[in-house]
Amino acid sequence: MKIYVNNKETDVSENMKVNELAQQLQLPDKGIALAVNNQMIPRTEWSNTTLKAESHVIIIKAACGG
Repeated sequence: MKIYVNNKETDVSENMKVNELAQQLQLPDKGIALAVNNQMIPRTEWSNTTLKAESHVIIIKAACGG
């Protein structure tokens, strides 16, 4: 199915969970946050949150400095 990750079209398997997407994208274990359809998803809920076709996922990476 087709989803959008940071506005880039991405193909993923049906009923993929957010934690599976994070693994597929090789995201780091710390320092990132994810929002699905403009809703922040706590890391504790990643394995319980299923992506749907046309979902928009935003990956936010923590940065140091000012």
